Amino acid sequence: MNQTPGRGGWMTPDADASEPAPITIMLSSRLMVLANLLKRGAILRYKRLAGLSSVEFGLVASLGRRPPMSVARLAEAVGQDKGQISRALAELVARKLIAKSANPRDSREVLVSLTETGLAAHDAIVEGAQERNRRLLEHLSEAEFETLLQQVDQLTAIAAEMLESEKNSR
Repeated sequence: MNQTPGRGGWMTPDADASEPAPITIMLSSRLMVLANLLKRGAILRYKRLAGLSSVEFGLVASLGRRPPMSVARLAEAVGQDKGQISRALAELVARKLIAKSANPRDSREVLVSLTETGLAAHDAIVEGAQERNRRLLEHLSEAEFETLLQQVDQLTAIAAEMLESEKNSR
């Protein structure tokens, strides 16, 4: 049976076992595969370069070369709650990559920042990310790259709207 991909998936309703599942041809599935491959490659690279787990490199990357930030703000930046990041923060403090201090304006609040060692890990992450990004995009022309960015931004906005719609449908 001949099936061709379309915007909504397969163009015909029937499929045999030799053909991929209809959902795998959809753009959203393809983008998830791409994102997962990029994430897995990044995790392996940052583990090799800086000895950081995926959660740890997310924290180090988010702290960057910025002023100290609250644990709550950091959790918001990485999209996790404070409890989820507490173990990773403790490990990064023990490895002297992150320093903790009390907020001078509110002593109940803890601020975190990168140490010199943490800044070196951050710089390795940034350098690795730039190299991976160059390699990913080197085959695109400038016009193709600009078009891709516009399309990704448009799809991201639509996906955000869809997420809000799902949240409101509960």
